[in-house]
Amino acid sequence: MLIGLIIIGGEAIITYKTLPLNKETKKVIHMVLHAIALILGIIGVYAAFKYHNESSIANLYSLHSWLGICIIVLYGIQWIYGFVIFFYPGGPSTLRSDSLPWHVLFGLFVYILAVANAALGFLEKLTFLENSGLAKFGSEAILVNFTAVVTVLFGTFVIVTVLSQPVIEDDYSYSAI
Repeated sequence: MLIGLIIIGGEAIITYKTLPLNKETKKVIHMVLHAIALILGIIGVYAAFKYHNESSIANLYSLHSWLGICIIVLYGIQWIYGFVIFFYPGGPSTLRSDSLPWHVLFGLFVYILAVANAALGFLEKLTFLENSGLAKFGSEAILVNFTAVVTVLFGTFVIVTVLSQPVIEDDYSYSAI
């Protein structure tokens, strides 16, 4: 789920904003990367349910699991809406232009939720490990915390990249050496 929703999902968001390609090519890359992220997220949810069922652990008992299901559903709705309105068959141009700011806002909202939920998941996992005897400052605890911090930083950089304005360079302007 981390690789799908956070890393590949983040890359899908960044690619549409930063790649120096034509709009249609960026749309296809954006859509395909989000499809891969969604598929990996669904596989991750399936794996979590399978693991819980095989280990006799209750399903959907924590905030992390409830948010995870909601995030997968919202991610899927966002992907389907984007596919239908912006790609195939494509909505009327007025609907596309009116929907675009909401698509971006909702997409960023779902991404921020996914990053926050990943942090909750790391905390939940660390709590379980510590309750089963893991040392609070052991190498496993440090690895989990380090991975959580890197995940939050990556998510922050994705959001900052999307919200920043692109630098417009003029080939004929003067610049100091």
